[in-house]
Amino acid sequence: MADTRAASGLTPQQWDDKFFTEYFQENRFSDLMGTDEMSVIQVKENLSKGTGDSLTFALVNKLQNDATTGSDVLEGNEEDISSRSFRVYVNKRRNAVRIPEMEEIKSAIDLREAGRAILMDWAKEDTKGLIITALESINGVTYASASEANKDAWLVDNVDRVLFGAAKSNDSGPGDHSAALGNIDNTSDKLTPAAISLMKRIALQKRSNGKPRVRPVTDKGNGKRYYIVFAHPLCFRDLKENTAMQTAQREVSLQMENSRLFDGGDLYWDGCIIKEVDDFNTLTGVGNGGIDVGRVIMLGAQALAVAYGKRWRTRTKEFDYGDKYGIAVDGIYGVRLTLFGSNEASDTGDLLNHGCVVGYFAAVADA
Repeated sequence: MADTRAASGLTPQQWDDKFFTEYFQENRFSDLMGTDEMSVIQVKENLSKGTGDSLTFALVNKLQNDATTGSDVLEGNEEDISSRSFRVYVNKRRNAVRIPEMEEIKSAIDLREAGRAILMDWAKEDTKGLIITALESINGVTYASASEANKDAWLVDNVDRVLFGAAKSNDSGPGDHSAALGNIDNTSDKLTPAAISLMKRIALQKRSNGKPRVRPVTDKGNGKRYYIVFAHPLCFRDLKENTAMQTAQREVSLQMENSRLFDGGDLYWDGCIIKEVDDFNTLTGVGNGGIDVGRVIMLGAQALAVAYGKRWRTRTKEFDYGDKYGIAVDGIYGVRLTLFGSNEASDTGDLLNHGCVVGYFAAVADA
């Protein structure tokens, strides 16, 4: 009796499916990624996507009304669902390697395995880079490209979602981003547990005019709700050296052992999991007395959106009369910080950060 074998033409597709699955599993942000509205990084795929260069996410917020009780009339007092759409633009992103000594590699599948590790690392780094760029962006514009006018306008719209140092009063405003940064000093405005708690209160603050709260995420491992905090490495250093934080960490390993969101080296405080992000850029010389400043970003549900027009896939090509083969990997995707249109008349009017609070703190280098 003949054994059933997979058709050779299906094998590359199976390999690509495995590549895409493991790419997600091994990505440093994988525990924060999911397809539902409660994920910190919401992922959307549309493999049947036709023409166009974007995918649309629905941003839905909690209802805010108090209950209608007793014999009070509910009809005519229904609450409007506060929802908006948000579009993520995708682009083709790719890289390739060329592998010589083809006598040692007899098939395209072997070739894929030979280049697999380095291509996987590149794909993960590419995604990480896009996420960092998105987190640092100003209304969809990279921070490096944003003008002072862009930053000031962003601050006006997000005034109740931005913290400069340890106190709200550091934003002397109105809407002067550089002046607020200039109030951050290296004595009072280091990252501390108290500052983390203040950012949490800002996230939970009930807002008017349809502006949503920053919703915490539920850890599927233990059922508890948390905020995720990404911290510049020098800000993370200051927090880690804080006496109150050091005392609090003694019981953390037991509390968080069932949490899928908590990794070794993370810190925990007041319902917030703090992670060091070594790729955050330093804002050089912008603080009080010319000190450096770093970002600390508190993330809730739907803080970021990742859209895939097409999954990662591989291609091969022969060079030099068959002596060498190349392997390329490409995907069509995009990453954006989610923005909520707070203007009642428009999805895109008066944009504000949907799922995060942005903090700026002293980030003075080690002596």
